[in-house]
Amino acid sequence: MKKQIQLLLPVLFISLCVACNNDQQLKTKNQEEWSIDSQENWTINTASQTNLEIADGKLRPKDSMATFQSSIKKFDDKRSLKTITFSQSPEWLNWEPVPNIGPSNLGDAPVALQLGDGNYWMFGRYRLHKSQKDGEFKPESTTLDGYKNIDLKTTPFDNQFNAPGGLKPSKGGYHAWQSKDMVNWVHHGPVTEKFSKWVTSAEYVDGKFYLYYDFPNDQNPHLYIDEDITDGIPGKNMGMAFNDPSDGSDCAVIRDLDGIFHIIAEDWSPINASTHAWDSPLAVHATSADGFNDFKIVNYPVDERTEATGKFEEYPHPHWHAEDPENYPSKIAKEDIPQHKIKAGDRRAFAKYEIHEPEQSAYGDWASIAIGGQNYLFCDFDPAGSHGREHMSVAWFTSSDINEPFTFCGNIGQGHPDPDIMFAEGQFYLLTQMNIDYVSSGPWVEGVEVRVGVDTTNNGIIDQWTKWQEISEEYDYIEGFAKQVAKSPAMPDVSALPEGYAFQFEVKLEDRTSNASKPILDKVVLAFNK
Repeated sequence: MKKQIQLLLPVLFISLCVACNNDQQLKTKNQEEWSIDSQENWTINTASQTNLEIADGKLRPKDSMATFQSSIKKFDDKRSLKTITFSQSPEWLNWEPVPNIGPSNLGDAPVALQLGDGNYWMFGRYRLHKSQKDGEFKPESTTLDGYKNIDLKTTPFDNQFNAPGGLKPSKGGYHAWQSKDMVNWVHHGPVTEKFSKWVTSAEYVDGKFYLYYDFPNDQNPHLYIDEDITDGIPGKNMGMAFNDPSDGSDCAVIRDLDGIFHIIAEDWSPINASTHAWDSPLAVHATSADGFNDFKIVNYPVDERTEATGKFEEYPHPHWHAEDPENYPSKIAKEDIPQHKIKAGDRRAFAKYEIHEPEQSAYGDWASIAIGGQNYLFCDFDPAGSHGREHMSVAWFTSSDINEPFTFCGNIGQGHPDPDIMFAEGQFYLLTQMNIDYVSSGPWVEGVEVRVGVDTTNNGIIDQWTKWQEISEEYDYIEGFAKQVAKSPAMPDVSALPEGYAFQFEVKLEDRTSNASKPILDKVVLAFNK
């Protein structure tokens, strides 16, 4: 009997494959697509347009108002339009500056997480108010919507309150704040210690906070896993998570929808990072199944190196030997210091790099988010030939696949940002350590109206149209993921459009923003049913 079953299994498998193939062929036969997504496609399928140019495979407005009329798509037999979906350029330039969003006394580089609607977290150093230092401020009990049965205390900071964990003494590292509305913040106290004060990124998995920190500064990512972020006590220190062979961590950590952890870190091997804001033209990418074991390097997501010269030099780092002398031995930073005048601070560990020419732009302090499968990396930007904070800004890169190279999108602002990025309250927050943060409704730029027409009589004339409809993408949380955002595509309602033999669409584009963004169309897909 067992042998008969074994003989039947291949037959059953073949039958299932044939059935699947037949089903797929039936779907293909009964459903077709009209896709416009390249320079050639846009050119061929343009009937008329005003104030538009087709460049880099995209439809770009040249003025604040523009229109597009497609050619007519004809069929031999009747069919119905199932959907029409519009995609824009992913460059995401529609950012608006705002005053700092988080707690007013949050110091150093902000790190942020969203855990769903009304559950937002920020991490940073805790800066005492003068009245707290001299004992003048006297906290009082208070209440706040969303924090039932929690004994909250007032603080000298606007819109900030102390939970019980927030009353515990600082340990010299990062602290945690929580908000339900991105306005009021509840302080929950220390989450790292003095030796682990260089926190770079965070993730959230199955009720546990993963807090990544460099040790020593600008070196290998280490990890705390905290199962109770509100108790004012740092969680379990897991030690080194990624033994990075290069110098310069300042990493971003993001977990993809398959649960794989990705680290994006600085690689200082091609640059004197000390003269480029401690950033680099090169970033390294490593992956791990659990976020703290067996990180494997997979590729370079950002590689803006110029020509290698084959010459190598060194430069000192101010923290490596001081923080971890056992693993970072020192030598005298200035060779001309007499032996009897050498001080502790004169001893430094050194980084080695290969000289590249011409001078390179540098990026770093990475932060990451993914929106509907489109991946973004935000970072410091220190352009070649310009040194100092007055020349720095926030920049970002994008890729449709986190395992493929990222493309530069743009930059904004002035100063040394050390940014993070989060989705909260229906919009995106680009957080910096400067006095200015940025908000955006998302990569989609508003001002797109669409109507679709059909030829119902097969005479070559469009005789019925939908109403003009403004369309946009919509974004939402994904349960269980702190840095993955769901995207609903921009689609007009075509359910009332009858069957026909030919179809056409028209678009009105209006640039309503005061920033550099424009509603740039990247792709249009019409799906039909026979």
